[in-house]
Amino acid sequence: MIKLGVLGSTNGTDLQAILDAIDQKIIKASVSIVISNKKNAYILERAKKHGVNTQYIRHKGRSRQEFDQEVTNLLNKNEVDLILLIGFMRILSDEFCHNWRDKILNVHPSLLPKYAGGMDTNVHEEVLANGDTETGCTIHFVTEEIDGGPILVQKSCKVGPNDNIDTLKKRVQALEGQAFIEAINLITNK
Repeated sequence: MIKLGVLGSTNGTDLQAILDAIDQKIIKASVSIVISNKKNAYILERAKKHGVNTQYIRHKGRSRQEFDQEVTNLLNKNEVDLILLIGFMRILSDEFCHNWRDKILNVHPSLLPKYAGGMDTNVHEEVLANGDTETGCTIHFVTEEIDGGPILVQKSCKVGPNDNIDTLKKRVQALEGQAFIEAINLITNK
């Protein structure tokens, strides 16, 4: 069984989908630890409700390398095999990316390579502003190049004429959980 470590800064909507899939035996995995750089991030509460070990790590006033080293220590202590970035609003150091090569998955709220480097609602805003008729999400391996790692799974949806940032975000987020589950299964069934 693969042990997952999650890094997140926000609500952790995708974490809920993963935890539900584990409970339903859709994926053969367990979440060993959820780490956040935000003390009040709901992802920590979501994890605690499922009995998952959680940890807040302060990032302010510290170098990226110091922060990443503390994260690495916790991941190793919890015997993590695969790291999931779920709404993690920090850039990882090149060293961290190198040390965990092929073991970090990120979800991006677009069909990469479109809107690479964009975050959260900014991506949905650009999709609407550019008149795109299709959008979605991408699960990709994390490398030193932001949003440039190999793509593992993409899920798409139509953009309707009445869509706004909130409706698009909600529809894409629903796909993100599915995409993570598919990606985890691809890795565990190799």
